[in-house]
Amino acid sequence: MDAGTPKRGHVSLDVMLLYGAPSLAGAAMLVPIYIHLPKFYSDVVGVPLGFLAIAIAGARALDALSDPLVGWLSDRTRGRFGRRRPYIAVGAPLCALAFFALFSPPARLAGIGAAGWFTSAFILYFLFHTLYALPHYALGPELTQDYHERSRLFGFREAFSILGTIAASIAPGVLISAGLSERRAFAAMGAVFAILLAALSWLLVARVRERAEYSARAPNPFVPGVRRALRNRPFRILLASYVVSSTAGAIPGTLMPFFNAYVIRPENVAGWLAIFLGVYFGAGFLFMPAWLWLARRVGKRAAWLASFGFGISGGVGMFFLGRGDTLPLLFLIAWSGSAFGAGLFLGPSIQADVIDYDELHTGRRREAQYTAFWAMLPKFVAIPSAAIPIAILASLGYVPNAEQPPQVVLAIRTIFALVPAFFSTLAFLVARRFPIDERVHNAVLRGIEQHAGGEDAVDPLTGALVPPPRSGAVDEETGWFLDHFSPPELETFLARGARPFLRRVGLAALVSLAVCFGAALLGADRVTDVREDPGAVAVLAIVASGFALALFGFHLVRLRAARRLAADPLPTDVLKSWLRGRS
Repeated sequence: MDAGTPKRGHVSLDVMLLYGAPSLAGAAMLVPIYIHLPKFYSDVVGVPLGFLAIAIAGARALDALSDPLVGWLSDRTRGRFGRRRPYIAVGAPLCALAFFALFSPPARLAGIGAAGWFTSAFILYFLFHTLYALPHYALGPELTQDYHERSRLFGFREAFSILGTIAASIAPGVLISAGLSERRAFAAMGAVFAILLAALSWLLVARVRERAEYSARAPNPFVPGVRRALRNRPFRILLASYVVSSTAGAIPGTLMPFFNAYVIRPENVAGWLAIFLGVYFGAGFLFMPAWLWLARRVGKRAAWLASFGFGISGGVGMFFLGRGDTLPLLFLIAWSGSAFGAGLFLGPSIQADVIDYDELHTGRRREAQYTAFWAMLPKFVAIPSAAIPIAILASLGYVPNAEQPPQVVLAIRTIFALVPAFFSTLAFLVARRFPIDERVHNAVLRGIEQHAGGEDAVDPLTGALVPPPRSGAVDEETGWFLDHFSPPELETFLARGARPFLRRVGLAALVSLAVCFGAALLGADRVTDVREDPGAVAVLAIVASGFALALFGFHLVRLRAARRLAADPLPTDVLKSWLRGRS
């Protein structure tokens, strides 16, 4: 028997547990990838830090292609199994296998062979992770539309995430302290978490059903969907805050083993690292009920803003620590970690409200496309923060498993503590502008109901009258088609004809392709030997190349639409009416 079909308000406990449980294994996998993987492959497997920097940047840059594609496909999927569950059922076990391979490199491999194994497994892991995780996250906003029930639902999911994170943080230290080699410890951990991910994901697929009415709605074209998302003001603010905070988002996880080993320098390095990570995530788990209570009392937005202060102040304090400061670090980690859980569940809950606001204006449910934005851009801007610190340490003279020179120790302290605090402060200033609270969200839901009855609604943020999506001078499908283009491009079409219009759209594609090749050549020029540090410029060039490639694909889709418009022009009055609506 199914656990249940989602309703607008209350979500049963069994559905919350089934939905949240896969995050236990999913989060547990991310901890060793972000925290242990660089040091494991550099110090144990023997892959040079310079190559790791290149491989991490290149593999993660591919997310710029996979995230939006999977999001778009999931929103468009139709069938009796729903829009999300088929991808979860297939992607989760494949991701599990790639994860196990990533932490079980054959002992006989060394040098280029080990580097090739790392690159292949790393790429496959993130590809399959996107395939299952993005639809899984997109399923959440569909399960309830209640303002506070969403916080409870995502609180359950992130509680599982924190439990998995704690288990993964403690496991390596415990296993190594028990006498296992690092290779055997990580291989055993990889097998356990891989089995858990596949089993819990299949249980979710078997027991939880999706909203049939959402699957029945017409999907949106890819490029117009991107453009309409970017016209959603609450989405832009939320995305900007995520992007800014994620600019340094990978630094704490990447440099925590280095900060512990070369700044604090406890006698039992592996054991204390497990303790530090366990305290951080444990505090996040223990304080989550308090943040849920606060969000219900003062609203999700206010609670979310308050959570920034803990991480910022804790990070600044860590800069002043040195050798032997294990207890002060424990306190600061617990202080910062107490707000960790708040960001995990309040962010997705707020995202779901933004998706409702989009439905008010478009009449479509585009959970996966929005989730792809929130997944892709923060991950993309975080690529430098995962790769550049490693490259900086290598350039300053970092030597694995040795006492580091003063300039390396200072760089570790500064990058680990102050850089994330600085970007979190900027993200807080952006987040203060987010406009949706409980009153606004209730008005959005009333507007959606009015549209369902064929009535006009009022945008609670602007006061403007919003007609049902299918009414207006320009019919709905034509409006979505014209959203392939910017107003200046269509003005060019009206004023100068088809050829200048096609040239303008085609030029955007060519510029993106040129940037892609130029950045790739710059990166290749800087990489003369994969055994040596390529430098920050090479890493940034790889990141820029991947992003430009994604933009090239985006513009190719637009060029196809432009050729269609040039071959079969729409009436002038229709184009002018659409432009007036965009002004």
